[in-house]
This record gives sequence, C-alpha cells and structure tokens, in this order.
Amino acid sequence: MNAFLLALQFLTVIPTHSFNANDKQLGQSSLFYPVIGLLIGSFLVASSQFITPYSIFTQASLILILWVLLTGGLHLDGLADCADAWVGGFGDQQRSLDIMKDPASGPIAVVVLLLLLLLKWSLIISVLEQQNVNALLWTPLLGRLAILILMSTSHYLRRGGLGEKIIANLPSVEVKITILIGLLMTVFILGISSIMAMLLTIFIIRLFANKRLGGVTGDVYGATVELVEVSILLSLTL
Repeated sequence: MNAFLLALQFLTVIPTHSFNANDKQLGQSSLFYPVIGLLIGSFLVASSQFITPYSIFTQASLILILWVLLTGGLHLDGLADCADAWVGGFGDQQRSLDIMKDPASGPIAVVVLLLLLLLKWSLIISVLEQQNVNALLWTPLLGRLAILILMSTSHYLRRGGLGEKIIANLPSVEVKITILIGLLMTVFILGISSIMAMLLTIFIIRLFANKRLGGVTGDVYGATVELVEVSILLSLTL
C-alpha cells in the first residue's frame, strides 16, 4: 500500500497521509506509475460526462486544465527544463544539466509549453468529437508507462537524489512484466498505431538524451510523459 501511495505522491497532487518509506518501497512504487496514469484518465473521463452541456471547445479546455492540475504541472516543468537545456546548453553536457537544475524558465521553455498545450487542446477536441473515451482513459497510463520503459533501458544521471534510489531498487522482473501487460492491453484497446507512436517517441527522446546528456534525468522523464501523451492522441485522431 505504501508503494502505491508513494507513486500517488510523486505523480499527482492528490493528498495522502505522511509515512516513512524504505528504499525497497521506493523501487516498488514505480510499478504503480501506470496505475496512477489510469487513475488520472478515470478522472478525465468522469469529468467529461459532467460538462457535455458546454461547447466542445470549453469541454476540451476544462479537461486540459484538470489534466494539468492533477499532476501539478510536474511533467510540463520537466519539458520546460529540457527545452531550455537543449537550446542554452550549446551541446555541452554539464552546461545542459546545470540549466535543467535552474528553476527559472527562459523564452524557449515558454514557447514550447504554449505550443504543446495548444496541440494537446486541439487533440482533445478531436477525441471528444470522435467520442473516443478510451483515449482519455489510456493516454495518461501510457505516458507513465513510458517512464518505466526509460527507467529500465536508460542510464540515470543524477547522483544522491530520490531518482537514484528508485532506479537502484527497481524490481526489474516485475517492471518488465508491467510494461508487457500495459503494451498488450493497449494494443487490444487502442490499436497498434498508439503503441508505435509511443515507442517511436521514447526511442527518439532516449536517442537525443543519450547524445546530449549521456543519459536521462527526472526532467527527461517528465518531458517524455508529455510528448508521449501528445503522440498517442495524435495517432488516434489520425
């Protein structure tokens, strides 16, 4: 139960009671990332049923706002940091990592966030027009499943932090089973195009992160969630 609550604390703003977690529970919490994604998707689907009297543009706006609020903008912050580091790092690994630590956001980060949110909003409109409830339910799950895939396939760079403890205690066999189940379920529910879009996005992010940084960080995980969600919605609307 503590592992689930840890995942809930990491990935959402949903309040939970405080407790002391050991390193093993930190690693096990990663197994619940897709479950948290499914919980977020359930909130999105449930909310969509109460706002049908509004115009489809208003519905999409409210769903997007809820989507961001539930996560506290955590993954958007990661995307912003990655965008700043990519432009301001000038190809230098340490400079890029230092920029990602800086809490301030530059103009490029703002532009990237605006463009992504605009694209996501328009894709939500398309999903609502198609009455594709499964898209709202499963897209957040796949976004968090992408974190597991990166965790199990990429070198983590930050030393001494919480992320390093999670990676060090990652239950590798259970993680692989979780990834496989998540992918198989998605194929049956959303189709093969969604899986292809997800895996292609992860592959590209991992390729560029390894080339620029030599591995991944928590910010890369966050950026991956946002970009995978958009790629899945795009594949479904196409």
